[in-house]
Amino acid sequence: MLHDHHGTRYAADVAECSSIELTNRFDSLVTAPKSGDEPFTQQGQSIGSDLHQFWRWACSDLIGNAQRGVLAEYIVGLALGCVADGVRVEWDASDLLTEGGIRVEVKSSAYLQSWKQERLSTISFGIQPTNGWDATTNTIAAQRKRQADVYVFCVFKQTDRATADPLDLDQWDFYVMSTQRLNSTFGEQKSIVLSSLLSHDPVECSFSGLASAVQAAAREQS
Repeated sequence: MLHDHHGTRYAADVAECSSIELTNRFDSLVTAPKSGDEPFTQQGQSIGSDLHQFWRWACSDLIGNAQRGVLAEYIVGLALGCVADGVRVEWDASDLLTEGGIRVEVKSSAYLQSWKQERLSTISFGIQPTNGWDATTNTIAAQRKRQADVYVFCVFKQTDRATADPLDLDQWDFYVMSTQRLNSTFGEQKSIVLSSLLSHDPVECSFSGLASAVQAAAREQS
């Protein structure tokens, strides 16, 4: 009987451990920042290429829409001091989270594109409310809304291809608006053009003024 008792208990413990292992196995990955020196390997040996070379190949086009958007997030994150140690979480409810808990959505647009253009692009931004996804819990919010506390609209304003350099922060304009003001002004609108945004007096600032502008906009939420 004692043997049966211990056998039953052992089976229960194994089942519980298996359940924990199964749960943990599918938890969200914790991604450590890479140095860039990590090599590509085959059978434990470097093949002569490393992560720096991949980054150079994949991320050098900073003017194209996709990479420029990520760059804009990073630039704003630099100004807010919230990207030094972590890694970007793709598809999270908001783009950035400051140490003070301010959720920031970053939108970018540019007159220039990587491809051949007949004319300069119109500056516009997507502002549609969403059902936010939490990357940690893998859950989607039931309420459709604008997820962040503050929006930062980034305009790469250079129009000369010969001198365009997205790493030159003087070639960017930044406009900051609280989500509360965005909601009251634009309601459920899905996109806005720059002229419409400017007509409602966002805070215009340089890179060095971003932190104080975001903090001021966040206070409007309370």
